[in-house]
Amino acid sequence: MKMKRREFLARSIAGVGGLLLGSGCIDAASQKPGTFDPYERVPLGKTKIKVSRVGFGTGMRGGNRQSNQTRLGKEKFEALLRTSYERGMRLFDLADLYGTHPYLASALSKMPRKDYVISSKIWWRGGGIPEKERPDADIVVKRFLKELNTDYIDIILLHCVVSENWPDELSRQMDILAKLKKKGIIRAHGVSCHSLPALEAAADEPWVDSVNVRINAYGKNMDGPVAKVEPVVKKLHKAGKGVVGMKLIGEGAFRNSDEQRDNSVRYVLGLGCVDAMVVGFEKLEEIDDFAARVRKVPRKQLVEPAGTLHLRAI
Repeated sequence: MKMKRREFLARSIAGVGGLLLGSGCIDAASQKPGTFDPYERVPLGKTKIKVSRVGFGTGMRGGNRQSNQTRLGKEKFEALLRTSYERGMRLFDLADLYGTHPYLASALSKMPRKDYVISSKIWWRGGGIPEKERPDADIVVKRFLKELNTDYIDIILLHCVVSENWPDELSRQMDILAKLKKKGIIRAHGVSCHSLPALEAAADEPWVDSVNVRINAYGKNMDGPVAKVEPVVKKLHKAGKGVVGMKLIGEGAFRNSDEQRDNSVRYVLGLGCVDAMVVGFEKLEEIDDFAARVRKVPRKQLVEPAGTLHLRAI
């Protein structure tokens, strides 16, 4: 009997996690029974920072210090941030490009600062923000601290690197951020990658503590096909770098497909190489829906028999 395409795809993706157990990405003996907890605090690589497995991304359709989140308005956006915190979310992904610093500062002003992780990004490229000037990282981080009303920022990333030579091109900013880390003003530094060559360079760069990577089961809005991105993500993880997955819902492309959302969540969790996932939630129902899908994924996957097809791209 011929297997229908939909059934074939679903079975193939379901087998991904198990196959990866034998690939060196996951230690099968270390896996806990049961299903994944979306709000469990997990280590971010070797940074000594613990984050919730699911984090709040604040840059959906972001640019010029606006995003779909800021366009909700102050009251609705801050209420959503507070509710996500109450649910157990402890990782908040911000950026100068999104203009979301003051919203988080206000929303979580009464929460213990040590209880949540702030990750933000420096926009060093042309355009994107109103100012033409691009001050050095120490000046920018000083402004971030004021906007966030905090004495330190957990993670600072250089936003949207695309060149394979970014470690040379941004070496001055990297040196400045390294000094800020020594002073305790930031706890970790890294990059948000938007090309496969940049991602490969991040895997080889000792300076990188954490990386935001675009990853989902379908290759949608990623840095390349799943088959090419996946090995680089494994390499990042093996090197001890924090790996934060983004574009899990394909930047909204899978919003109306239960099957695609389930498959993508199952695929990324099954990799065992992605520490945390950030999603650009715009309403409470999306937070609860994503958390429910995470809770359906078994922690321990059985290794499939030799010869089972490993789905690489759909």
